[in-house]
Amino acid sequence: MSFGLSPEQTMIVDTVRSFVENEIYPHEAEVERTGTVPPALAEAIRQKTLELGFYACNFPEEVGGAGLGHLDFALVERELGRGSMALTHFFGRPQNILMACTGEQRERYLLPAVRGERMDALAMTEPDAGSDVRGMKCSAVRDGGDWVVNGTKHFISGAEHADFFIVFVATGVDETPKGPKKRITCFLVDRGHPGFAVREGYRSVSHRGYKNCILSFDDCRLPDAQVLGAVDGGFAVMNEWLYATRITVAAMAVGRARRCFDYAVSYAAERRQFGQQIARFQGVSFQVADMITEIDAADWLTLAAAWRLDQGLPANREIASAKVYASEMLARVTDATLQIHGGMGLMDDFPIERFWRDARVERIWDGTSEIQRHIIGRELFRPLGA
Repeated sequence: MSFGLSPEQTMIVDTVRSFVENEIYPHEAEVERTGTVPPALAEAIRQKTLELGFYACNFPEEVGGAGLGHLDFALVERELGRGSMALTHFFGRPQNILMACTGEQRERYLLPAVRGERMDALAMTEPDAGSDVRGMKCSAVRDGGDWVVNGTKHFISGAEHADFFIVFVATGVDETPKGPKKRITCFLVDRGHPGFAVREGYRSVSHRGYKNCILSFDDCRLPDAQVLGAVDGGFAVMNEWLYATRITVAAMAVGRARRCFDYAVSYAAERRQFGQQIARFQGVSFQVADMITEIDAADWLTLAAAWRLDQGLPANREIASAKVYASEMLARVTDATLQIHGGMGLMDDFPIERFWRDARVERIWDGTSEIQRHIIGRELFRPLGA
């Protein structure tokens, strides 16, 4: 077993970390204050990412990406996790599901997304269908040679800047021994398409500037050419390309936790109370010891899960373990960092309160902690027939 990074991986980590520190950190406070990313700044980040050769680095070289494997890409996401999501969004990592594009779809969606000419957004969640994906009510029915879509999606991240959307909708129902089971189909939908509207979503305390939007479909007609994958094959496309996004959440949580940890250690070494540095008190030093232990554990869980994917090994349980542990670890680390800073930790003079707020959503999106534990339990008991 080798636990060290190769020279190429070390270069990836150093390059992305330098990018985040120099191009992202200086703008975070303003984005946090205003809740928006100026278009000129977004374009500057996109251009610099293209110049570095990291735009769409998660895509194969044959379509214009950098061809990074799962482990290398996890290292990229870990470093990006140190910065504001509202800004690192423009570093540009299109959804891998676009690799399912065929024929003309490749020219209209896949290749422009990889080149940084068009941005995508994934639309799955609905007001009544979060963890229960098959509970979605947004549906499409046949009408002549088209599909007519009606319904609503919400909590759609990145929709504010997206040129097109990868949308999952119900396209039928199968009767099974366990009851009705909805069939799901994935569609590609362009911004501005008749019958389709994007409007501002909810104000979130987490990741200000990284907005969510609401999508509305009102008799939106889509031809078969807009189907991504096979009709009624949405779950097959989803399972092939999307489940590894949980590694991204875990990796970013590790990166953010390490940045937060650095603040905790620095403050504890400088802050003096009762005539000495607070780092000398076991009440603080033991917290710091627990923090770094948990961060390292989450890091290795995440990288090990990504490595398994690169080796073609089953990794569903390992990915779920990484996601649930890293996201919950981040909550503990940010809370402990705030506690070490005392009252100042809650003031916006420091970014600590932002890290603390931002950490809360990680246990919810891309599969709640409860869903991850369900996956882990299912993977353990299914071979035993339980």
